Amino acid sequence: MTQFLSTPDVARIVHRLGLPLCLEQLAEAIRADYLRWPQFDKTARVAAHSQDGVIELMPIADAQSYSFKYVNGHPKNHRVGLPTVMAFGVLADVATGIPRLLSELTLSTALRTAATSALAARVLARPDSRCMALIGNGAQSEFQALAFHHLLGIQEIRLYDIDPAATDRLVRNLQSVPGLALRRCASIADAAQGADIVTTVTADKTNATILTPEMIQPGMHINGVGGDCPGKTELHRGVLEAARVFVEYEPQSRIEGDVQQMPADFPVTELWQVLSGQRPGRVRADEITVFDSVGFALEDFSTLRWLAHQATALGLGSSLDLVPVLSDPRNLFGELRHGVSDMRQAA
Repeated sequence: MTQFLSTPDVARIVHRLGLPLCLEQLAEAIRADYLRWPQFDKTARVAAHSQDGVIELMPIADAQSYSFKYVNGHPKNHRVGLPTVMAFGVLADVATGIPRLLSELTLSTALRTAATSALAARVLARPDSRCMALIGNGAQSEFQALAFHHLLGIQEIRLYDIDPAATDRLVRNLQSVPGLALRRCASIADAAQGADIVTTVTADKTNATILTPEMIQPGMHINGVGGDCPGKTELHRGVLEAARVFVEYEPQSRIEGDVQQMPADFPVTELWQVLSGQRPGRVRADEITVFDSVGFALEDFSTLRWLAHQATALGLGSSLDLVPVLSDPRNLFGELRHGVSDMRQAA
């Protein structure tokens, strides 16, 4: 039997544990797996691009477990009442291939992306950072805001989106969070002015320059979340040239991240190297750092394992007959006869 977790199941996990604890536990689960980096069989995700969006598969495995995520990115979906990002994932045993868990990953991806952003900022942003600009106030923006508030102590968030209604929604959702001040800004430059951290999480599939060099100040950490496929960027190349740049998995980031616009020999550091102490994170208070985040399969692997553990502990989820259970594993054809017999009995 395969354990199945629906979106309401994941929401119940968050409700029972509390969002701050979920973000903290996810960040720790992701950190622990990044420290096991050499143990994973890794590959860049496989993408099918169309005029309106992209559909991707994100596989990864260690010696015990295999996982993949199916995820799309269709920026125009909101016009027809659909999420711009939808996902589900599978966690399977390497030894047998049996799928142990099938879970929604739309809500979970937003949680793990925010947790990963905060995990990276812990080693890349200045420890005294208290103000963050949040450029792009779409579906993932609340998660980013809360992760930085709860895990890094951000106290003020400066908001900007080309759609004022998106900012209105974010303010409604977060206005009652204790100790978090929200400030609407008239432009990207206004939001970035004086911010310790700038998070960009825009949706349009285009080579955009959301942040330009004149907006960048010494000591700033840039959390670039929106650039996640070929032909989609958020940062002017001058911003990258002025910064030390960190990525999740270089072969994938060179294709999908903001560094896709840079030469092949442009230097980047993988996050696992910093977390393991092999390479330094921030080394000076006045340096500029960029986390060019595109999302990597390891983070979903960590999330699926965390979800499986929490669902079992809390008694959530249901059983799913995703694969046949056979008295004789070699008699697959016999499953058809059982199915016909069951239908006759039901009739």
